[in-house]
Amino acid sequence: MTSGISPAAERTTRFHTSAAANLRLRQLFDRGARVLPLLVDRPTASGLDSDTASAYGQVARAGVALDSIDDMRVLLGGIPLDKVSLSLSVDAAAAPLILLYQLVAQEHGVPAERLRGSVRNDVLKEFITPDGTCLFPPAPSMRLTRDLLRYCRTALPRWDVVSVCGHELAEAGADPAQEVAFALANGIAYVRTAVTAGVFVPRLTFCLSGGGNQAEVLAKFRAARRIWARVMTEHFGPDLAGRAVLRRHVPSPWSLAATRTGRPWLRADASLEIETAALRLMHSIERIGGAVRAVECRFQSTALPPDSRVPGPGLQAPGPEAHAAHLRQSERLAKLRAWRVQPSVDDALARLREAAEGDRNVMFPMRSALAASATVGEICETLRGVWGAYQPLPGRR
Repeated sequence: MTSGISPAAERTTRFHTSAAANLRLRQLFDRGARVLPLLVDRPTASGLDSDTASAYGQVARAGVALDSIDDMRVLLGGIPLDKVSLSLSVDAAAAPLILLYQLVAQEHGVPAERLRGSVRNDVLKEFITPDGTCLFPPAPSMRLTRDLLRYCRTALPRWDVVSVCGHELAEAGADPAQEVAFALANGIAYVRTAVTAGVFVPRLTFCLSGGGNQAEVLAKFRAARRIWARVMTEHFGPDLAGRAVLRRHVPSPWSLAATRTGRPWLRADASLEIETAALRLMHSIERIGGAVRAVECRFQSTALPPDSRVPGPGLQAPGPEAHAAHLRQSERLAKLRAWRVQPSVDDALARLREAAEGDRNVMFPMRSALAASATVGEICETLRGVWGAYQPLPGRR
């Protein structure tokens, strides 16, 4: 596990249309960038189609709307996909978006084994942070992560499928010990899921907050490295322990990580103190039954201070531009549904439902449904019909 500054190529790209995002991505490639960052809008990240009532005002805001294979075709047009790596910032809806990327790459003539990319896919973190996008309850969410790991092992071997986002926990109010404990506990849960599924995890990325006092940051990273090496060696052996990357997240100006107050970890080396406190929290999570069970009990979220997130720049109330984006994507979806072969879509979604009801990998029928022009919203709604939708308890997550 090593630490370092995240490269500039990881900065997310924010554009309103897939055509505009395509133009920007091609400009980045022409300037020498080979890691292309992509951020999707809130409805896409939440598994909702742009024409749903709850998506109004959020379509194509602070990210690209990707409803179907049509949108992905526009987004990736003219980009040599065998020469770039896509950095996709999405969690719960990662699976259908990765499949759309693969399907369009096949249309470009690029074999799946030559595709490179990474996706955040830190679903457990979404249940802890106040504004997380949770599509399904924790256990089915981890089932989908398991199926995605299995699928990418053979179909997309050069994709990194999980990046644990400790910095978002810090922005939600976690102190250094809580950030380390909750992030590493989530990482252990992902490794357990992979090992149980018979999948070797080649690399797990941890992105911890780099904001605040630098002595505190260095101490936090030292503590995280020691804890990870010890826990992974004890539970899984030294091979897996040595295959993780610890990165430093540079916070936005409004990030809580840069302004958080609370317990000062300001001694020359507070790493032992952070390590002791983090291990205490991790032992509590293990006694509950692991990170997934702890999330179900809201152990992590209730440990964070309430209303601790520092407001960011925010989004303005929906105006003409938001209405135009909603109308544009709704028209695209209407045309898609008019042109596609609906019986093929219905059959593919039925096979996806059957796989979700059993234990077969849902990625294969999901790929067939997306190839038949099923939408991301229809995919997620089919899975919600089997697994249920996440219903947070009253109060904080």
